[in-house]
Amino acid sequence: MRRGAALLFALAALGAVLPLGGCDRFAPATAERPETAIAFPAPDRPVAAVVSNQFSNEDARDERGEAQVVMDLAQLRPGMTVADIGAGEGYYTVRLAERVGAEGRVLAQDISREALDRLGRRVERERLENISIKLGDTDNPQLPPDSFDRIFMVHMYHEVTEPYAFLWNLWPALNADGQVVVVESDSQVGSHGLPHRLLFCEFEAVGYVLVEYTERPDIKGYFARFQKGSARQAPDAIKVCSAP
Repeated sequence: MRRGAALLFALAALGAVLPLGGCDRFAPATAERPETAIAFPAPDRPVAAVVSNQFSNEDARDERGEAQVVMDLAQLRPGMTVADIGAGEGYYTVRLAERVGAEGRVLAQDISREALDRLGRRVERERLENISIKLGDTDNPQLPPDSFDRIFMVHMYHEVTEPYAFLWNLWPALNADGQVVVVESDSQVGSHGLPHRLLFCEFEAVGYVLVEYTERPDIKGYFARFQKGSARQAPDAIKVCSAP
């Protein structure tokens, strides 16, 4: 097993990853910024509220081949270690697990304990042994360092209330060739989507570099890939992006 995957599952053994049955460590969101995010600028845009992530529409998403398109564009291969941020109840998680295979690993992360409890039951029911589950924070995904070939954020980045802190804390989790994959709707700011130029600006403000961008009506949005640039920007030097 590669170093990143080994570290991921070592942390699971130590209890850093949420047990499938649930966890008491959960703090409801508040209107105040987390103390850990104060060093970072707040976004100069409204943030859409989190919506229900029930998976009742999975058949419709599969009919248009959404997950397969996204995984193909991300160049996801067997044996990779990936994270599914905002995993909800696992539409992408279970499909990522199938694609990376028995030698690969998937870490499903969300800030909702209830959603992860339901996902845990699904993982047990479907006997998916290459999936671990972790509770994250609004400003920090809490991922193990130097671990991931791909980190997926599908139709959820627009709900991140502390994007600069979140992206800054996400940076160390990527391995040397790791990439962040984002799928979003090119929608008005404050709705359930984000203009692609604003997405580019926020990632680049932290130090990421755009690798690929393509518009894909078949996945109801656009697809973008980012990798780490030469350096991560210092929190107090991050320049806030203005909403169009």
